[in-house]
Amino acid sequence: MISSLRGTVLQVNGGTVVIEVGGVGYQVQVTPEHALSLRAGNPAFVHTALIVREDSMSLFGFETAEQLQVFELLTSVTGVGPKSALGVLSTLGPGQIAAAVDAEDDAAFRRVSGIGPKTAKLIVVSLAGKLAAHVAPEASVVAAPAADDDVVVALVGLGWSEKVAAQAVVDVIAANPDAQDAPVQTLLRLALAQLGPAGSLGAGRAGGRS
Repeated sequence: MISSLRGTVLQVNGGTVVIEVGGVGYQVQVTPEHALSLRAGNPAFVHTALIVREDSMSLFGFETAEQLQVFELLTSVTGVGPKSALGVLSTLGPGQIAAAVDAEDDAAFRRVSGIGPKTAKLIVVSLAGKLAAHVAPEASVVAAPAADDDVVVALVGLGWSEKVAAQAVVDVIAANPDAQDAPVQTLLRLALAQLGPAGSLGAGRAGGRS
């Protein structure tokens, strides 16, 4: 088990860094924010989680032990793989994750790319009572837009898969921050525009059945 690495950064490429330790270069996946703090030629220390699969071994690195502990808790949730867990930590800090779970605010997790409504709810339910020993909740968690759920339900009713519908709403709000306070009809119209012309609806329906 590789629980940490201390060495010299050889390369930073997006969310992947290579750290040389004792003449061996280890490829480590990190959050984009963490990657920005690393520079080739500089020393680095990361807490790591080694994920072993049948056809691969992957290292995920974190600046703090707290982030690593939250990552491991996230990957214990059914449907949350290591890349999705890293995505959550790329969007929310450990304290914000704890606050969202305490408040049963699954919308905070639905804003993460790749996390659908069902998985978001499962994260909240599965991690309830488990984060207190590792991290103190932060008060500054963005509240869920009131129209989100109604728009997702409407899109699913029109034939889009739940995952595609939820992501469309997230994308619309990210591109139009004022939309989160808009009426359901307005947000629905923007989401439909985000999903494409009506002629593509069949593809969305097909995707929803697969």
